[in-house]
Order: sequence, then structure tokens, then C-alpha cells
Amino acid sequence: MKAVIIGAGMGGLSAAIALKQLGIDVTVYEQVTENKPVGAAISVWSNGVKCLNHLGLAEETAALGGIVDSMSYLDGFTGDTMCRFSMAPLIDEVGQRPYPVARAELQLMLMEAYGYADINFGKKMISVTDGPDAATVEFADGTIDSADVVIAADGAKSRTRDYVLGTPAQRRYAGYVNFNGLVAADDEIGPATEWTTYVGDGRRVSVMPVAGDRFYFFFDVPMPADAPYERGSAREVLTAEFADWAPGVHKLIAALDPAATNRVEIFDLDPFHTWVAGRVALLGDAAHNTTPDIGQGGCSAMEDAVALQFSFRDHPDNVSAALAAYQSSRTERAAELVLRARKRCDVTHAKDPAKTAAWYDELRHEDGTNIIAGIVGNIVGGPLT
Repeated sequence: MKAVIIGAGMGGLSAAIALKQLGIDVTVYEQVTENKPVGAAISVWSNGVKCLNHLGLAEETAALGGIVDSMSYLDGFTGDTMCRFSMAPLIDEVGQRPYPVARAELQLMLMEAYGYADINFGKKMISVTDGPDAATVEFADGTIDSADVVIAADGAKSRTRDYVLGTPAQRRYAGYVNFNGLVAADDEIGPATEWTTYVGDGRRVSVMPVAGDRFYFFFDVPMPADAPYERGSAREVLTAEFADWAPGVHKLIAALDPAATNRVEIFDLDPFHTWVAGRVALLGDAAHNTTPDIGQGGCSAMEDAVALQFSFRDHPDNVSAALAAYQSSRTERAAELVLRARKRCDVTHAKDPAKTAAWYDELRHEDGTNIIAGIVGNIVGGPLT
């Protein structure tokens, strides 16, 4: 059996590795010409780590991951600690430590695990069609390829999604912009083994450790879509937006590299439950574009990959049955995570200021029990949890 995978991001490469483990002939196509991940880092929660472990990458993942022993929320304006708690109860309950990981390093790890030289870069897909015996993909350079199954991991702006659904899907602007990057770890910003989040006025500033004595940082700034922005001006923008925030926030702004700081407008997509059309199936952001507010976008894509593997393992000679099983196993779980992230997004970013104020008050009385329960609720329910 042959599988073509469109997209060499986390989901596509995880799926490629998973299908190769079954002995399926896999070909991966990627439209960019080199490894250029979007975003600086990713929170790989325990369900995502278990997926990477399942793919044979346990040691590599642990080597890239930052150690998060505790979480804290700080008042964004004063810097006072609202709550701080250990991550040990979460790790004990789910049986796996989560790891924040630099995105480029995770991407490279997956590329090398699949076979970097075997990835076909610079191949922009322009169409996909299904047939009785094979699905065919056409690329912008005029080349085509056919396979028993096509797995489209072509991202949030997926062209294949429109083909599968039979109509364009409109993404929804979540109402905020995320600035993110990497800086050297600094105790004046936050402890080196803690996920520290400053909150206030419907905004977040957060740092978490990744390997190499670094912090992954992000700033969430509610603002209109398509607001003017000049690349490289992140420090000026953030200094103005957070002028009256705590010293730790200003230390972070001073430390960031404006040229390497990403600015991402955050969108999601209303859940849908048709992921398969004939021999063509969606995976990752193409199937469930979500906001990053619960850190499950990449993890959910990895869950897709493992579920896809299990479906072809159980139906090795029947593409239709395998893809039906894959779709059945994933759409409700993925949809629930999208909606959970949307709900958290709205509270975090003050869509209803009274609800956000109530959340801040809850944080001041939190011992970690409720937050950890919520995180565990996101983690469980996948193919390995």
C-alpha cells in the first residue's frame, strides 16, 4: 500500500512515521523549500508526549523538553503571585511529564526520524482528486503523484479541506494577536523550572522552560485583525501595550530579539465531522484548527497520527474501512478540544470582562487542584490516554 502525505509539519511527519511503522510505502510532500516552523515553541502535553514515545522518540523528546516542575499565575501589574503549585499531581495522574519544546527542534527531530532526505520540499499542492483505485495529487510545478490514500496535513489554510467538505470553510478570528519567541532563562522573569504567566486586563504574558536554558515566551494582545504592524517592531509595540505592567514583563520585553519575534493572528474553525472523502483524509490543523489557549493543537495532530496508524493496523487491506475508523475515532475528541480552547480563549481575553475578573479572583484562591483537573481533562481521551 502507498500513502501520500501532504505537509511536513508535526502532524504530517507523525503520520508518516506511524504509517511507515506498519510497512506502508509513504511519500511526504511539503510546499516550503526548507524547515521553517511557524512559532517559536510548543507545549507538548502528556498526551502528545505519549504519542511521540509511541513513535519511538521518547529519549529524543525528553532531551528537547524543558522541565516544568511548577506553574504560577502572577498579577500582571504588580507582579504579585496569585497562585503557585506543583505539577507533580498531574504527572502522577497521567503517568507522563509534559514538555515545552522549541518548535524548530521538534520539527527537525521528526524530519530526521522519518528521513530528512526523503521529504520532497518545494512541492505546493494545487489539487487533489479521488478515483476508484487511487487518489491523485497535482503540484504547482506540473508534477502529479497517485496513491492508495492521501493524508492531507496541509495546515490551517488547507486546500484539501475544501475538497473534502465540498465547500470553503471560513476561519474565525479569535480576537487577539500572539507575539512569541525564545529568550535566555532569567529568574527576574520567572523561575527556570516553572511555567510563569502574568495576567491582567484580558492579556497574558507567559514564559516556560525549553532545553538549552531558554524560555519560550508569548504575549497575548487583544486587537483587531489586520492591525498595521512592521516586522521587527515587537519591542516597541509590546512596550506600549504593557507600559504599566510588572518589572518581570519589562525585563522580558528588553530581552527579546525583535527580528526573531513572531506575530501571529489567532484563528480557529468551527468543528466539523467530515474528515474523509473517498481515499482522501484530513489530519491536524486541516481537520481541527484551534486556538492555542489549552495547548492542544499539536498534541491533537499527534493523536490523529496514532489513531490513523491504529485504523490501518486494524484494516490493513481496506482503505475505506480504515479511513472510516479513523474519522469515527477522532472527530468528537478533536471538536471538543477546539471548543474547550475557544471557551478558555474567551475567558482569558475578556470577551466578557465580568467572567475574566471572576477568573482572576479564582486564581488568587487556587491551590492547583482545579487547574490541574482541567489540564487532565484535556489530556485524557486520545488513542493512548
